[in-house]
Amino acid sequence: MDIFKILAIAILTCIASLIVKQVKPDFASLVSLAGGVVILLLLINYISSILDVFRGIIDKANLSPTLFSSILKIIGIGYLTEFTANLCTDTGNSSLASKVGLAGKIIILFLALPIITNLLEVIMGILP
Repeated sequence: MDIFKILAIAILTCIASLIVKQVKPDFASLVSLAGGVVILLLLINYISSILDVFRGIIDKANLSPTLFSSILKIIGIGYLTEFTANLCTDTGNSSLASKVGLAGKIIILFLALPIITNLLEVIMGILP
């Protein structure tokens, strides 16, 4: 199971980061980043499967591909923002982490505006 590989990589990365931090504190965050990238690479097959399921739902429901694209962008920005903010926090930059989180939320809201507008139009069309 991939979860055990991911957990092992995370634990080994934490241990390596602690060891490197004692010798070269500047490189400890790079070790953490490398471990995070390896974990993300292990998730590529899962991400591909999720995209296939979304494509199937879009085809069956006859929804706009633009809507699908917007939703995927929103989800991706959410995950990448969280990953980056956690990395900033791990390196002691909690102020930068909060700004990254705020930026992600604002961009997500911006990308969600067309979806919200379409939803309101549908609701207004249903109401007499």
